[in-house]
Order: sequence, then structure tokens, then C-alpha cells
Amino acid sequence: MSLLEKIKTDRLPSHIAIIMDGNGRWARQRGMDRIFGHQQGVNALREIIEAAAELSIKYLTVYAFSTVNWGRPDEEVSALMGIMVQSLNKETGTLMKNNIRLKAIGDTDRLAEDVRSRLMETINLTAGATGLNLIVAMSYSSRWEITEAAKKLASDIVEGNTVPDNITDHDFEKYLTTRGIPDPDLMIRTSGELRISNFLLWQIAYAELYFTEKLWPDFSKEEFYKAIIDFQKRERRFGKTSEQLLEK
Repeated sequence: MSLLEKIKTDRLPSHIAIIMDGNGRWARQRGMDRIFGHQQGVNALREIIEAAAELSIKYLTVYAFSTVNWGRPDEEVSALMGIMVQSLNKETGTLMKNNIRLKAIGDTDRLAEDVRSRLMETINLTAGATGLNLIVAMSYSSRWEITEAAKKLASDIVEGNTVPDNITDHDFEKYLTTRGIPDPDLMIRTSGELRISNFLLWQIAYAELYFTEKLWPDFSKEEFYKAIIDFQKRERRFGKTSEQLLEK
């Protein structure tokens, strides 16, 4: 039985989030520069998007560029932005053909005009798609997101639009960049690192975490299937006991 055949279609995660890590190390192992690794990482992303769409996963969020990544060497940042534009130019038609909707979360105002313009163009062109929602976290960090949400909430309180004592976590979620998007069920991180790196800290409160030694360019459909199979073996209790779940 293949890995794909082992996946239970009635227990698929609705939302999968991925920290795509290891491009630089993958390149160094081959005597190449980091930019080559990022280019190969695009191929891995294309394969995973295809796999998610084939499985009818509704949401896939990928950590493409964090706010701290702006501190990398200018040459690498410029190359990453160039790869983003090239990918959008090349893949927009494919996204439209496959009924995939692109969204972006993050401080996109920091992006260069040509990058932001191309990103928004693809977002607008795919806005009517009803299949996979592909969410790209670009110039994103969770602390930035939560801070911005707190500022907006504070502004509403000052203006008298919100009563502090009535605020719930559901109310706060409306100020996040992910408003309207269900929380991830499964969070995957490649490269063997065992940390979250400021990614969707609010949203992954009850997500199942999956870590793999595979570097991102080597993360294939089969590795993606392994993560989903592992997810399906877990008991998601959301604070309840196993006995309570059996009573349903």
C-alpha cells in the first residue's frame, strides 16, 4: 500500500501550516550558494501545493519570509524578492487553472513596489477560486501581527467602539491578519529544527506539531503524506479527556 493510499480521506486536516526551512544548508551540502537553495525550495513548494490541492486540503499557509529575514545580507534579500516575482510570473496561470486562491499575510508594505504590485495582481486574479487557499506569510512575524492587532483594538476602545470588559479571544482574532481563516490543524517544520520561529503563535494553540529532519528542497509529496499520516494517528482532545471524546 502506498503512502497516499494510507491517508484517511475523512480525517484530513483542514489547514496545514509549514515552516519551510533548510534551503541554505541544502545548498551548502552541495557546494552551492544559499540562493541556489532558495531556487530549489520553490520546486519543493510547487510539489506540496499540488499535493495539497489533490487531497482537497482547504488551507495551506507557508512561511516564506519573516520580518527578521530583512536583516539578512542585501544580496540574499534581493534574490529572494526576485525569486518571488519570478515565481508569481510563472505560476499565476497554474494557480488559476487549478482553482487555487492566493492570499498573503504580513507587513507587505515593506515589500518593494514591484514585488507588492505583482503579489497583489496574483491575489486579485485568483480571488474567485474556490479550491485550495494558499496563504503566503511574507514579511511576517507573529509578534508583529499580535502587536498590530492590539493597536487596532486599542484604537477601537479609545473611539468607543469596543467595551474592554466584553472582549473575548474570538473578538481579538478579528484584528489578526488571519481573520476568517480557520486555525491550522497541523504545523510542519522541516530541517530538524525544533522551534516555531515566531510563526502563527496565536493560531497554532491546538495544532499538532510535526518536525522532520528533511531539508525543505528534499521535502517531497511522500514526506508530506507522512506528516498527514502521523497527524491522523494522534488524538486531538482540545483540553478534554479521552473518555469525554468517546462519549460523543
